Amino acid sequence: MALVRVTTWYLEMTERPARARSAPHGMQIEQLRRPSARAYRPLYDAVGGPWHWVDRRKLGDEALEAILLDPRVEVFRLTAGAAPDELAGYFELDRRVAGACELAYFGLVPAWIGRGIGGWFLEEAVQRAWDGAPERVFVHTCSLDHPRALAGYERGGFRTYDVAEATITLERA
Repeated sequence: MALVRVTTWYLEMTERPARARSAPHGMQIEQLRRPSARAYRPLYDAVGGPWHWVDRRKLGDEALEAILLDPRVEVFRLTAGAAPDELAGYFELDRRVAGACELAYFGLVPAWIGRGIGGWFLEEAVQRAWDGAPERVFVHTCSLDHPRALAGYERGGFRTYDVAEATITLERA
């Protein structure tokens, strides 16, 4: 375990951006209907493991499923068409805050980072977030996430509305 200083950026958008990109060949986005904790955890670990995502690991199955089975929470996975079972990424939309949609989790598995699909995938997540007609869509990222995460969200139309600093204990190296 190690103490580290972490910066967290809170970002939002208040208008739906225009759709600009077409889907890369062979990429498929599928909504997972009522995923169990057992089905969800591999997505979370595959995408978030390198970036020290731990919040959902701390939850027991019952607590996690209480979130996942809420009709205001939607989980989508990205697969590669050439290998339809190959996970490329996932995102989660959380509409439990009235008038808003949080892009609660978003990312690609390490093998798919740098292949030119991240911008398109973020655009797809944002478009689906706006399908619920919220007043705003928001997300946060931190200095433990991928080094290009903040810039990617900004290119995707998000604007920073707050920044916080904290010292945390990393649970894994």
